[in-house]
Amino acid sequence: MTNIIKNTLIITTSLLLLSLVTVLIVLWTFSNSIPDYRFLKNYKPPVSSKMYSGKGDLVADFSKEKRIFVPYDAIPKNVINSFLSAEDKNFFSHPGVDAKGLIRAIINNIENIINSKRLEGASTITQQVAKNFLLTNEVSINRKIKEAILAFRIERALTKERILELYLNQIYLGSGAYGVAAASLEYFDKSIKELNYNEAALLAALPKAPSKYNPYRNKDLAKFRRDLVLNNLNENNFISQKEYAQFKDSPIELKKTKKVFFEDSQYYIEDVRKKIIDQLTYEKVYKQGYNINTPINLELQKIVTQSLRNGLLAYDKRKGWRGPLKNIEYTDNWLEKIEKKFRLEKSIGWQLAIVKQVNQFNTIIETEKNISGTIEYKDISWTKKDFKDLLKIGDIIYVKKIDKNYFSLEQLPKINGGAVVMDPFTGRVLALSGGFSFKNSEFNRATQALRQPGSAFKPFVYALALENKYTPSSLVLDAPLVLDQGVDLKKWKPENYGKKFYGPSTLRVGLEKSRNLMTVRIAQNLGMDMITQFSKDIGIYEKPEELLSISLGSAETTLINLTSAYSSFVNGGKLVSPILIDRIQDGEGITIINNENRKCKDCESVSFTGKNFPKIEDNYKQILSPQTAYQVTSLLQGVVERGTGKKLKKLGLNLAGKTGTTNDNTDAWFIGFTSNLVMGVYVGMDNPEPLGKFETGSKAALPIFEEFVKKAVKKVDARPFKVPENITLMVVDPNTGNKAKFNSKNTIIESYKSQNISNGKILYSNNNRLDTNNILKFY
Repeated sequence: MTNIIKNTLIITTSLLLLSLVTVLIVLWTFSNSIPDYRFLKNYKPPVSSKMYSGKGDLVADFSKEKRIFVPYDAIPKNVINSFLSAEDKNFFSHPGVDAKGLIRAIINNIENIINSKRLEGASTITQQVAKNFLLTNEVSINRKIKEAILAFRIERALTKERILELYLNQIYLGSGAYGVAAASLEYFDKSIKELNYNEAALLAALPKAPSKYNPYRNKDLAKFRRDLVLNNLNENNFISQKEYAQFKDSPIELKKTKKVFFEDSQYYIEDVRKKIIDQLTYEKVYKQGYNINTPINLELQKIVTQSLRNGLLAYDKRKGWRGPLKNIEYTDNWLEKIEKKFRLEKSIGWQLAIVKQVNQFNTIIETEKNISGTIEYKDISWTKKDFKDLLKIGDIIYVKKIDKNYFSLEQLPKINGGAVVMDPFTGRVLALSGGFSFKNSEFNRATQALRQPGSAFKPFVYALALENKYTPSSLVLDAPLVLDQGVDLKKWKPENYGKKFYGPSTLRVGLEKSRNLMTVRIAQNLGMDMITQFSKDIGIYEKPEELLSISLGSAETTLINLTSAYSSFVNGGKLVSPILIDRIQDGEGITIINNENRKCKDCESVSFTGKNFPKIEDNYKQILSPQTAYQVTSLLQGVVERGTGKKLKKLGLNLAGKTGTTNDNTDAWFIGFTSNLVMGVYVGMDNPEPLGKFETGSKAALPIFEEFVKKAVKKVDARPFKVPENITLMVVDPNTGNKAKFNSKNTIIESYKSQNISNGKILYSNNNRLDTNNILKFY
């Protein structure tokens, strides 16, 4: 008997030693191949960067995963208790692996294998952290061993609180939400601090199978799993029996976060996204949780987008109907046959529809929302066609709901364009639209399209003239001009629009009526080196050639650069650059990019309870004298009063602006401004081609500016333009520039620099006030 006991002890000891050696060998083998876990000490999960409007509204979220990082101390106890009860009740007492839980799982799994049931897991929260951060989802003994080793090491390196913080911020909880904070918003539209046990238990029920238990998919199954978590909470003494019964009887009440779709802002958002990626890299933008403050004004943005769309549609309808999107056989599932490229933004207000019946005076359609509707003859009048010539059964078209089941026929415009609204004193871009539909084309015509500005460039030639001894009353000859362009090149013969000549005319008339020949003569006098240098200094062109045709806007620029340059006329001659991003802060609130160029003078010494107010100073470059800037503004007011922009006069507001039309009416522009806003509009084809005989800046682009002003600018906001010091106002004859005679009916108020006035008389230098003969000789 003694020998038996002795042998048994020897065998047992040997087996134990062998097991121990085996375990040590296994641990040594796997320890050499496990990933480095030490980075977890300072690790922060990837967090989305958020873009905000000038008023603090969330406009966009740049992220791969919906996640909001919340430190452990900010996570409420009911959330922590719920996850511990659901996933690892012994978390705060085990060393990384729960031996009791492991043994229980082994015993249960033997029974599960016999009964062909799903195997039960025994991973602790620490093991899940090891798996989620350092290992794959491979189901194997190798991975489980590595997971256990890592769990022990992580427990030695990190506090329990840090491990739990990592877990609760990293775990996937369904519906695209990562971490408890994002999931709380996704399912309940609440901060995690507002969750009760009922709601916290539902979140804790999700890690086991986020898709299976997703309450949006199957509430009954989600409730079953939630109730199991509530039962665990009760057994672990986190909630009482009474609370358990109360929570268990409560239905699941979901409230999805209200998503605001900023479809109208997509061109702006995309430009901001590209800029910050260029500056900060894609990885940082999508993982480090930057707060991006922008000047976008969402109210103005909506108006700008709609105004541009309406202007493009108005032009397109003048050109008639081009035909349906496609023709297919009508079936109940016809919508499934339509390509995604035909889908447009909801904000446009159109639907796809199929033609079911064509009659003499109406057409019967079925919309993508399965609504049967009618298009009446009055709603196709713009096509100038009859229904029989217009549509046939099976045609896929765009329609817009008018009233009840009545629709109008629409078509995606072939023409496109852009619009920009800026603060002229800072360059902050308040609104921007780069085309009719971002879904249809992401190309941004406001910032990317290089186009000839045409006559919209002329104010800068006139500004240089006023800086160089000209006055608004200086006479310039408007007569035919023939110029050599170089060896083996044809002579250049610039012409006015309408091919007429008007003789000697004042600078004011030349700009108001957009006279090409006068502009070229001024450019000759000034010298092209001066004009090209100025165009670079003010940010219109980068490398312009010294050609006289540049004075008529023949070189290419972008709408945003030209609009920014116009700001100098409003702000007293200062150079501002377009600003799409005000400031960027990292997750700690540290400012890493700041585009604010103004400073508060003596702010520390100013009492905000007293009568003294802080003074804001800027360091913007003075590109024009304040006097010249005002004179150009006055001339551009004349464009609205009497010139190519006179369609705006009926608005009764203090407005200034300039039209622009290129050769063959290929591009149409209007840049206009009030005393506190400047707006640029461009209209043209993506593949440049003539817009039509009468499609000028005044007809194609100006109405977009007009609609914006009607909706966005109140009379109190369009104040008179500020007159700077050393400007003298005088009543003159607009055609001759002479001081007006008593009782003269045709007069205007002209602005002169003080050095050009003496004893009530206008002084002219020999370079800018010439009789007809001298003009001919001079030029």
